[in-house]
Amino acid sequence: MTATLPDLILEPLVRNALMEDLGAYGDITTRTVIPSGTRYTARLQAREAGTVSGLQIAALAFRLVDPALSVIARRTDGDAIAPGDLLMEIEGPAASILSAERVALNFAGRLSGIATQTRAFVAETAGTNARITCTRKTTPGLRIVQKMAVLHGGGFNHRLSLSDAILIKDNHIAAAGGIRPVLRAVKAQASHMVRTEIEVDRLDQLAEVLDEGGADAVLLDNMDTPTLREAVAMNAGRLVLEASGNMRLERIAEVAATGVDYISAGALTHSARTLDLGLDF
Repeated sequence: MTATLPDLILEPLVRNALMEDLGAYGDITTRTVIPSGTRYTARLQAREAGTVSGLQIAALAFRLVDPALSVIARRTDGDAIAPGDLLMEIEGPAASILSAERVALNFAGRLSGIATQTRAFVAETAGTNARITCTRKTTPGLRIVQKMAVLHGGGFNHRLSLSDAILIKDNHIAAAGGIRPVLRAVKAQASHMVRTEIEVDRLDQLAEVLDEGGADAVLLDNMDTPTLREAVAMNAGRLVLEASGNMRLERIAEVAATGVDYISAGALTHSARTLDLGLDF
């Protein structure tokens, strides 16, 4: 799946990363040892198999350092890649390429790791209607690009922020006095344009939600597989069901087989390993 955003949205993130790396005085190593006017063509390549993400951002890093650089993408975010695959070529002043190299690789490697992890989770849902979705367990300041990487891996996005939807968690229920009071508050106050999901961790709570109404989706939190099957049967297709909590890769296939609509996993973004990519002259 290809997911792109306007460079205008991504630029502040990349610019901040470049400023962090360049510091107050720029790349003194490159400035000291690379003769002025030296030009090179660099090749961004995969060193292991996976799903690539972050090429749009890597290209933006090079262009922000030096608009004169020629950046040619040879693969597209969301593509499956193998060791040795050429992902991008960057031609122009060697000093500019070297100054942007680490930021470009940091973004592309990290986001490709998330896309690759997501692709592995999605593969476990084969033959079912379950969809893999991420959570808000993202690196502060990088949520938008990490959620893009989930899309590149074939997953789906949960809410981007607290303002996207109403998600009533256990602490909301405790503070508000129970399931019925929170759902009645939603029915009385929420806009018709806002969807509502409520978390339950027991079947009697699910029964209460189904009886009261007012929710569009139910988050089934930390339920074992037999309980998830019972929840699907109780729901009988009335509400969207999301299984969450303790969703390890090795468990996804059996959870997907229960009939839930979504499986959310924080591991997609908080535990993915960086994919090995390299930039070589």
